[in-house]
Amino acid sequence: MGEEPITSSYDRPGRHLNFPPDFLWGAATSAYQIEGAWNEDGKGASIWDRFCHTSGRVEGGATGDVACDHYHRYRDDVATMAALGLRAYRFSFAWTRLFPNGDSRPNPAGFDFYRRLIDALREHGIMPVATLYHWDLPQALQDAGGWVNRDTAYRFADYAGRVIEAFGSDVPLWATINEPVLIAFAGHVLGNKAPGTRRFWQVLTIVHHLLLGHGLAVQAFRDIAPRPASDLPEPGIGIVLSVRPSYPATPRPADVRAAQLMDLLTKQLYFAPLFRGHYPPAALTFFRRRLIPLKQQPDDLQIINQPLDFLGLNVYSRALIAARSFNPLISIREVAPTGPTTAMGWEIYPPCLYDVLKLAASYTDIPLYITENGAAFPDQPQPDGTINDQDRIAYLHAHLAEAHRAIADGINLKGYFVWSLLDNFEWEEGYRPRFGLIHVDFKTLQRTWKQSATWYRDVIARNGLRVIGNS
Repeated sequence: MGEEPITSSYDRPGRHLNFPPDFLWGAATSAYQIEGAWNEDGKGASIWDRFCHTSGRVEGGATGDVACDHYHRYRDDVATMAALGLRAYRFSFAWTRLFPNGDSRPNPAGFDFYRRLIDALREHGIMPVATLYHWDLPQALQDAGGWVNRDTAYRFADYAGRVIEAFGSDVPLWATINEPVLIAFAGHVLGNKAPGTRRFWQVLTIVHHLLLGHGLAVQAFRDIAPRPASDLPEPGIGIVLSVRPSYPATPRPADVRAAQLMDLLTKQLYFAPLFRGHYPPAALTFFRRRLIPLKQQPDDLQIINQPLDFLGLNVYSRALIAARSFNPLISIREVAPTGPTTAMGWEIYPPCLYDVLKLAASYTDIPLYITENGAAFPDQPQPDGTINDQDRIAYLHAHLAEAHRAIADGINLKGYFVWSLLDNFEWEEGYRPRFGLIHVDFKTLQRTWKQSATWYRDVIARNGLRVIGNS
């Protein structure tokens, strides 16, 4: 990391930033990254199982076979959440733990596990917030074409309906799909995430089927209309988008246009069909010029454009974009940041969180949640066992100050989920990056609170931020 302090221009000395009384403070994880037990109790293989078990795909040959062993240690992890004072916990269902082959045949042991987890959360007064799909497609469906196959959208809707029917009364917030942009581009164009294909010509089909699956799942939710438990809010459904705002690397017109193109392909391509019922014409022109068609049926956009109850936003950093002219497929490139970065090499730029919230508010007035925000740093225990991760505290403080600025400006932000509760399996990066409030020794699986966990506990308890010097 660089030497510049991590601050928000909104976060001035002497300010005490109090959040609304009903603000939902949480932490987030995903099934493949923490559960382990990859082939226990009837669970089937997902695309991440296949990807990780393929040589050369993941740093250090790491897999999610054990991960944090949350499958066996969930009760202790829920007790940790309670000690943190979390008001909500965002987790994901592993599709193959519930339906091992992606078909209609359920795995009772998988349903039992998530019932126990949800009951444990409820017993501790923690609101369950569930994501139906966090990247772990059943390998059996991938073998049949995966998201390139329109049928996968219908299989997803069937799966979603069955899970909502089983748990809907005990889960107030449901997200259909996590970060479709990364599924499409990282998984199917760059190939650095599962399933690891590099077929640019299929990307628009994949985007469309992901959004169609989302819309069909929303319809399934409305048909089931789960009735809430007496002590919980009425259940609602939304989607989680990864939004990394693009800024031109220089004021040159070519770089400005390149940043606009990046925003078109990674943001507007999703916001517009979800909230305006159409794909951006400029995006369709971009793909058409590269002989990439959009194959859709007459009612598809109406299905995609279902009214939602909330929108989740995953925000970590910004992208500095410049033009390039030698690539026939895409004429943009990302420029390395010159300021402070995290262990992932991501620039630390707190105002991006405010900018993302402002962008979302330009499309919809439904409740917004920051469903992921956090940073990886090289956390290591000191000789006395403590983990003094002041860089993470500064990062979280500055981004929460930007969240408060958005609320003060009238943006309908209702909650914040730090990524992540635990150090975990970080996809193709393996176990090197550590995002957690809680340190995990991946040899012993021992959990240790970092200073950021204590800090976040105090933020929740006071429902706001003190000036950073007093945090």
